[in-house]
Amino acid sequence: MPSTNLSFPDRNSHRAWLATQAALPAGFRVGTARFDFTPREAPKPAKMTLTLIALDRPTADFAAVFTKNAFPGAPVIVGRARLGEPALGGIIVNNKISNVCAPGGVKGSERICAETARLLGMEPTEILPSSTGVIGWSLPVEAMLGALPDAVAALAGPSVIPAAEGIVTTDLYPKVRRAAIGGGSIVGIAKGAGMIEPNMATMLVYLLTDLAVPRTELRAMLARATDTSFNCISVDSDTSTSDTVALVSSGRVPCADFAAFEAALTTVCRDLAEDVVRNGEGVRHVIRLTVKNAATPALARALGKAVINAPLFKCAVAGNDPNVGRLVQAIGKHVGAHEPGADLSRLRATMGGIEIFAGGAFQLNPEKEVALVAHLRSAQLYESAPPKDGVFTAAIDYPPHERCVEITVDLGNGPASATVLGADLTHEYVSENADYRS
Repeated sequence: MPSTNLSFPDRNSHRAWLATQAALPAGFRVGTARFDFTPREAPKPAKMTLTLIALDRPTADFAAVFTKNAFPGAPVIVGRARLGEPALGGIIVNNKISNVCAPGGVKGSERICAETARLLGMEPTEILPSSTGVIGWSLPVEAMLGALPDAVAALAGPSVIPAAEGIVTTDLYPKVRRAAIGGGSIVGIAKGAGMIEPNMATMLVYLLTDLAVPRTELRAMLARATDTSFNCISVDSDTSTSDTVALVSSGRVPCADFAAFEAALTTVCRDLAEDVVRNGEGVRHVIRLTVKNAATPALARALGKAVINAPLFKCAVAGNDPNVGRLVQAIGKHVGAHEPGADLSRLRATMGGIEIFAGGAFQLNPEKEVALVAHLRSAQLYESAPPKDGVFTAAIDYPPHERCVEITVDLGNGPASATVLGADLTHEYVSENADYRS
């Protein structure tokens, strides 16, 4: 469950709340630069934003996890190598182009890191690169090098908002979460809207803290926090080539309680993970599905993912149609293919707290149908807008609430459980992804 249950009547109130979350931890500054360029592979005008996150001085205490896609972007290749370096002093992020399998991609990333380091008075190996956007296009390296001085000149300390806004692509709004622990804090920002099913979404997450937690502990904590947050979401079942979650400590504030720090880190990660789904491309419903009393944790998570990724069920949710037959079909499909010996005789399923399946049979009636429709409508983020010139667009650029379509699947035959977050499948999602490059 999220740590908050917020409602926002309009864009301005949401932006005002973001500002209350955005104070940078001690030791960090952020800056951005935006410039025009022409992609080599598709010669038409485009814009790119460089986002720089810089520490006042390099730190040995940093962690990162990356995509498991077998075609990782050049920044992921470089980033994995950075984990073996003694210190990190900055992160340089570009949007618009993800630098995946492009000719000279690694060399381009390293050139940008080297120039960033020179401008900051650091070593090239102390800079972590990230890229997000179109897969297959080459970075405009020379244009990026020319814009880097502006990003460095813009470095400032009060707020992380410029970075949260700078890293977005198809996101409708920036995402910021924070937690206070003792005299320090953790502040996280995330980018991600489509190609989201992290397997460690194009998902980028940067977690900054001034609490002094050593590298070894940071890395173990990040792996655990990621496993129960970003690895438990899916917008469209596609694992990006660029997924990166980085955690950096400036070490300015002593940390007296590592357990409290990890609990706060996990909360920030879970909230950001839900923000990513809620801000997914074309998403009008977030689905929170809990599988409990499963034989193993792996089965619980895999079954939950199978349901939230089932296209027919996702379409039904998009239309506020409680077609729960599609939900049960998805359960049976996964179990039949992957756990054919599993006992489903005690399976019980609810939606919105309403029992829909038990004892091997559906438990439906007209009153439940009305209640299920009401539950779906209450979780809807916005009404579908009519297409303009044949194109569907999102109606709002802020989250009006944090409600979800709530589903529980109780297998009744084991001690394990898992909660996963997914989304519906809408006209807007198809429209966005039909026109993404062109």
